[in-house]
Amino acid sequence: MEETMQVSGLSRDQVIEELMTDYGQEVLQLVYTYVHDAALAEDLTQEIFIKCYKALSSYQGKSSLKTWLWRIAINHSKDYIKSWYKKNVDVIETNVLAETLETGDLLEQVVQHSEDDALIDLVMALPVKYRELIYFYYFEEYSIQEIASILSLNKNTVKTRLRKARALLQKALGGNPFDGNTF
Repeated sequence: MEETMQVSGLSRDQVIEELMTDYGQEVLQLVYTYVHDAALAEDLTQEIFIKCYKALSSYQGKSSLKTWLWRIAINHSKDYIKSWYKKNVDVIETNVLAETLETGDLLEQVVQHSEDDALIDLVMALPVKYRELIYFYYFEEYSIQEIASILSLNKNTVKTRLRKARALLQKALGGNPFDGNTF
């Protein structure tokens, strides 16, 4: 899963262009899990790539370029959440339904969409330390070790928090987290 991009031989512009092409959508999705606002997530993602562009000369190769990018994205998102702007300016999110249901059973699609939205809402309601684990593990399909590396956490801490996140989701869904029906 972890890819190492060659920095040598490429210009700074080429490296950033490759990062944006290869990981732009993933970074956007990650940022969205922190800010819950699509337009804001897009703005922050642009800021993240600008920050990467400026900091590329400081990249030391101790981790893959992708892991380096994830750390910048996570830190930038957390910095925004703690910022004065976030605490003092109310950003109004306008949600426009852009999907048109073309095929299949409309009722089934609506019910599935509703269930998916409900699960996403539950995940988004989790504290950040659990939400980011759910995102990386289930949506990005990273291993426990990869998540530990990205988040600079102990492997056992990741396992414990992931278990706690699952239990919180099960409880929110009205299920017993110990009945064997964990996802």
